[in-house]
Amino acid sequence: MTLEPVIIRPFADDDLVGTAAALVEVHHTDGYPVEGVEDPGAWIKSDVVLASWVAESNGRIVGHVAVMKPQGEAAVNLWIKQSGDSEDRVGVLARLFVVQPARKQAAGRRLMDSAVAYARAHGLRLVLDVMTKDAAAIHLYERLGWRKIGETLHPFGNGKTSPAVCYVAPTN
Repeated sequence: MTLEPVIIRPFADDDLVGTAAALVEVHHTDGYPVEGVEDPGAWIKSDVVLASWVAESNGRIVGHVAVMKPQGEAAVNLWIKQSGDSEDRVGVLARLFVVQPARKQAAGRRLMDSAVAYARAHGLRLVLDVMTKDAAAIHLYERLGWRKIGETLHPFGNGKTSPAVCYVAPTN
């Protein structure tokens, strides 16, 4: 597939079907996410999403990212304990995925840049957790200056867990 330039823009309700299709594609190629694929629309668009963006190319959604309200994530708890920030000053970077062909056009980095800019404009410090199996994502976060703040087990499914690393966004 030849991609035209990737455009990053805010998620709109009519993007849901295309975003869900991209999510399912990424799940098939990368095994991410480990949850949410059975009902991708609900996983992508939930009440805890503060803001989200899509990457679009050739009229097709090729990626997505969201900033979410904290919901008891280990990364949030670690950051609050380490920084003294209150939970209302923390956002969670989540639901980041990009189909393989768009990765060569820096869609992931550009989606993250949008999320980080939103967080800064709203006085939030972003944190995330990433499963250790997702080595490409870990490489991206570290390349962009995200700092490891700890490790956890990411819960999913019916009592399943997977080792994960927690990160906080850079301050600059």
